[in-house]
Amino acid sequence: MKRRVTILDVAAEAGVSIASVSAALNGRPGVSEATRQRIAEVADRVGWIPSMRGRSLSRKRAFTVGLVIQRDAHVIESDPFFAGFLGGVESVLVDGGYALVLQVGESRTATLDRYQRLVLEHRIDGVFLTDIEDQDPRFALMAEAEIPVVAVNSAPGCPFPSVRQDYAPGLRQLLDAILELGHRRIAHVTGRSGYIHSGQRERLWRETLRSNGIRPGPSVSGDFSIQSGSRAADWLLATRRTRPTCVVCANDLMAVGFIARASDLGFDVPGDLSVTGFDGIEFGAYTRPRLTTVSTAPYALGEAAARSLLASIEGQRPDDVDIAPTTMLLRESLAAAPGSVCSSSQQGR
Repeated sequence: MKRRVTILDVAAEAGVSIASVSAALNGRPGVSEATRQRIAEVADRVGWIPSMRGRSLSRKRAFTVGLVIQRDAHVIESDPFFAGFLGGVESVLVDGGYALVLQVGESRTATLDRYQRLVLEHRIDGVFLTDIEDQDPRFALMAEAEIPVVAVNSAPGCPFPSVRQDYAPGLRQLLDAILELGHRRIAHVTGRSGYIHSGQRERLWRETLRSNGIRPGPSVSGDFSIQSGSRAADWLLATRRTRPTCVVCANDLMAVGFIARASDLGFDVPGDLSVTGFDGIEFGAYTRPRLTTVSTAPYALGEAAARSLLASIEGQRPDDVDIAPTTMLLRESLAAAPGSVCSSSQQGR
């Protein structure tokens, strides 16, 4: 079946923004008459056909916005990061008289289907996109739907307004601390493949070690769940010859699962090996040992994303927003590498 031409194709062919194409093809202000005519000619030439959503679009509002979280249900159940993000979103929506429609899609297909239904049934006025993927298929769907969108922690060049927290400063601080404590066999438990933030964290881990003349240790695939952290411990701790002295996990839940399984296998953390996380969830302060991690701000992300989305719904084109960057949170799960010479002042406290 021939792929349907979308306004993304029209924008690329005409060399203008999606917003300009939308304004031109829907008779809204914001573009010159010459640009409007040129865009119309390009749309006709490439075979663009208005979507049902576009033809039926009106000024009426549902006063709801949508978010479909693409994660397994058991991960959502146990991950406080999303609770913090949703809390920030709700704090803004309630003042604006909006409600949130929240759904879970356990696969890419299910997520796309849920977003499509929300749009076609006119149940929402705008959407949040989280867990952005490389070549994210939701971008084309949302552009064709011509509905306000805010992306969370997207890569530069995202076609929609974005809210970001720079992951790199806190993770660099963490990796520098690991190296200063004498670790040279440093493994990584990744997030789910395909997510932009999974790739970002893994690349920074590799680049930092290589720039310090260290060959990156084994990399084990995870899915952000406690269970995948536990499975990674079975794999990484099975062979003494290749056993790491430090394991950098892409989120806190996997780090918690790793520590629990390592303890079951008879390893002491951080005596035999150190383990670190990413997110800074409150639960990490109550594990034994307390978890060294990278502290993020999901509540602030949610607030900023909600403010941007409501502005988009009101017809504005909000700028991208960068909240305060991540920071390292040093606790007891990170200590000097076994056998290294490090002063006690360098060890995790």
